Amino acid sequence: MTIEMQVMQVLAPAKINLSLRILGRRGDGFHEIETVIAPISLCDELKIDNKKQGIEFRCDDPSVPQGGDNLVVRAANAFFASTKLKPAISIELRKKVPHGAGLGGGSSDAAATLLALNQLFQTKLTREGLAKLGSTIGSDVPFFIFESAAICRGRGELVEPVKLQKQLPILLAKPEFGVASEWAYSLWQDSRKIPGVSYEVQEFAGQTFVNDLERPVFEKFVFLAQLKMWLLEQPEVGAALMSGSGSTIFAAMRQNVDVDLVAKRACEELDRELRTCACETLEGVAPSAP
Repeated sequence: MTIEMQVMQVLAPAKINLSLRILGRRGDGFHEIETVIAPISLCDELKIDNKKQGIEFRCDDPSVPQGGDNLVVRAANAFFASTKLKPAISIELRKKVPHGAGLGGGSSDAAATLLALNQLFQTKLTREGLAKLGSTIGSDVPFFIFESAAICRGRGELVEPVKLQKQLPILLAKPEFGVASEWAYSLWQDSRKIPGVSYEVQEFAGQTFVNDLERPVFEKFVFLAQLKMWLLEQPEVGAALMSGSGSTIFAAMRQNVDVDLVAKRACEELDRELRTCACETLEGVAPSAP
């Protein structure tokens, strides 16, 4: 196969879990879940080009692992091993999605890498084939392969694309600290609710919002519970929930409100170091890079 020198620029969108139910612990150590996930317009950016040999990776965020532990590098290695092609790629990653945030940034980067390499090397792997490959890298990777909102089951690798009833304006709010997913899941069964904090199912804009991981995470990180309850008190907010295992709390906003104004109030009243982002859920296929 002859591959012409080519440069691709792709976006890797973050995600939010609109709902996350834990159904029990599995024999393989993972948890059986059912979750509704939506991609959002906050994106990492990847620049990919094929070069003479090897896998070269660079990232503008020094806190991101640069070697074989990085999910982008793992995705590239898995692609070349699966297709039996000689590794010949350079990948540059610009990070905008924070770590430990419950937004799936690393998994999305890995999925975007698989999709781009499949196109760049003209290997014509199906989405199902790429998703199976992605499931060996991380539970959220298959979701991002389908570039759509979806219901995900199993440990997250069983993906059923769906169309959301409405595109939702979203406010993301993340404190400086992150939360480790494995830790949150490990404490789910024995965790307790904090009095005065709402964990109940919310209904807004035709969508159900609930997250079973709020219980263990809020028990240790009480600020996240306070942040959620503060957002629920704001008239511009239709629903508020932790995404995944945190530490991001997101608000589904009402139509035609000033999202940035709510973000400013949150920083002033709760934490001036709070990282906020106004974005929206994406419809259909993820956007192309400019």
